[in-house]
Amino acid sequence: MMALPEPLADAPRRATPPLIEQASAEQAGWRGRVARAFSRAAPQYAERASAQRAMAASLLARLPERAGAVLDLGCGPGETAAGLKARYGADCRVIGLDLAPGMLDEARRTHGDPVRWLCGDAAVLPLSEASLDLVVSNLAIQWCPDLASVLAEVRRVLRPGGRALINTLAPGTLAEVNHAWSHPERPAALLAFRDAGEHRRAARAAGFRRVDCREVAARFHYPDLAAVMASIKGVGAQVARPGARLTRADLARAARRFEALREPEGLPVTYRLLTLELST
Repeated sequence: MMALPEPLADAPRRATPPLIEQASAEQAGWRGRVARAFSRAAPQYAERASAQRAMAASLLARLPERAGAVLDLGCGPGETAAGLKARYGADCRVIGLDLAPGMLDEARRTHGDPVRWLCGDAAVLPLSEASLDLVVSNLAIQWCPDLASVLAEVRRVLRPGGRALINTLAPGTLAEVNHAWSHPERPAALLAFRDAGEHRRAARAAGFRRVDCREVAARFHYPDLAAVMASIKGVGAQVARPGARLTRADLARAARRFEALREPEGLPVTYRLLTLELST
């Protein structure tokens, strides 16, 4: 089992400036909200995450032939991590890490102990330096406010010659959802997704030797608004701001606006998928 870094008990403590304390408190609040949202989504995640599963397949097609130590970053209910363990075999150590305890409970219940399930923050990985051959992450890092720290941590835990395969989302994702739910006085509370250029810059700053970033549109269709909302709420996303309540009038308005976008296959939902291939 991999040894985790121990805190330095005798390290001197410095006074923390107020602005840093405020930022730390905001980060802690964000972590708590995301962990709770995904923990609530955990029981229905596998059932509702067909789009996420389809996008993961394109990422997994790029896997290297061999790996001895692998991290699934933002593992959710563990489907990808379990697949990685099956692919690379008993000699490969696979870790599934997620911020949401509920997701990890679901992963343990469904997939058992061949994978090491670990609760942690992608921006402060509880893993040793240069301990992994491969990091895989499907649709997780878009939730992380500090992209630079996340990619620096991924670089830190990879061995020389290691690789990271990451799917994330770019601006334009859920454009139809944004259109349906936006109101002149109350825009939809969707994430502000980062573009390919920002990911390339952060990866190079983290010290990756090879940085490849490709963007494609992935489109899915649903029979009605309820199915659309189940698909995004089932994976922890939301359209209302924290503490806000949606009224029946809000729902009716969103349904009318989404119906105007209907195609023969159903109501469209577009993801702008960014795939990063990074090498140390």
